[in-house]
Amino acid sequence: MKRLISLLLLVAFSTGFLTACNTMAGAGKDVQKVGEKVEDKAEDCKDAKC
Repeated sequence: MKRLISLLLLVAFSTGFLTACNTMAGAGKDVQKVGEKVEDKAEDCKDAKC
């Protein structure tokens, strides 16, 4: 449940950053950064650190 709430908060905050982008390239970079954060969190949980 903690993981789900964390991911939902991450998505909510990421949405705010995406709306501030002026170009599609900027949006792509923002999405990539969010994906990296999700991957990092998944790896932490995989290693039983969550």
